Amino acid sequence: MIIKILLMAACSISGYFIASTYYEFPIALIGLFSGFLIAISVIRAEQAIRKVSLRVIFGGVVGMIIGLFIAFFLAYGLTFVGVTWEKQQVAPWIYALLTGIMGYLGLVIGSKKIEEFSLFSFSQTKESADYGILDTSVIIDGRIADICDTGFIEGTLVVPRFVLDELQYIADSSDSMKRSRGRRGLDILNRMQRSNGINIEVVDQDFPKLKGVDAKLVAMAKKMNARIITNDFNLNKVAELQGIKILNVNELANALKPVVLPGEIMTVKIIKEGKEPGQGVAYLDDGTMIIVDHAQKYQGSTVEVIVTSVLQTTAGRMIFSEMKEVVNDKKTYGFSAKQ
Repeated sequence: MIIKILLMAACSISGYFIASTYYEFPIALIGLFSGFLIAISVIRAEQAIRKVSLRVIFGGVVGMIIGLFIAFFLAYGLTFVGVTWEKQQVAPWIYALLTGIMGYLGLVIGSKKIEEFSLFSFSQTKESADYGILDTSVIIDGRIADICDTGFIEGTLVVPRFVLDELQYIADSSDSMKRSRGRRGLDILNRMQRSNGINIEVVDQDFPKLKGVDAKLVAMAKKMNARIITNDFNLNKVAELQGIKILNVNELANALKPVVLPGEIMTVKIIKEGKEPGQGVAYLDDGTMIIVDHAQKYQGSTVEVIVTSVLQTTAGRMIFSEMKEVVNDKKTYGFSAKQ
């Protein structure tokens, strides 16, 4: 804040003394006001430039310099043309026009194309690298950090700038639940960046013509020939339709759940009552629900059950079972009846 005040004071005073060399006191105040406006414009420009990546700024500066050189050579070529008095009057305006046009084109093209050039160079220097683009949902979920720590995911994990912006937007939300989710996502990213076994690259490339983070993720995956790591069901389907490889954390978790077959004996703890009369509910370590018939009265106890069937749903897997002693009683009763 102090530096900004000093800048405004310096520009205002300089503008006043510059104007005072040509005009008297009342009119010289225009220079003071003009210097103050220039300082405000510089501060506003600095705030806008701060949001732009250094790579884009570098590309814009290089492009503008190249554009100004081209304008200089074009203007230099005009000096070989016969110059009359009328042409001498027009020549400075032609030079200014060339300088403005070429400088603007160089600035815009350089700032836009530097991302493609840097991305091309990045892929050329690491041809054998394997890229996985992280979605916002999988970062907030947090399990991706544990998976990476185990070494099951190799290659470079890419975090687009627009995903970081969405995380920050969620973290600044007025809703306490969204705010905690956003902050959790940022904490997960910080943890992954500090891990020695995880290679994370933050990419500033954006797709301003596309709306929505999902559409931008698909476009970036196509451009980089990368995979998208997510647990968003809708993004999963959209990306698959466009031929993009998806790593879904939820599918991985379901694939890693232990296989349970009918007839197996399990030892579980009855946690609560079931929806149906006499049922009890237990859970495996991975959260799989186990429905146990005739176990309501054993709530809070550890019992042995026999699996009768397994049901796979979109929400997860459910295991249906019966108390082992009940099954044994049925077998004994059946055996006695036959006798």
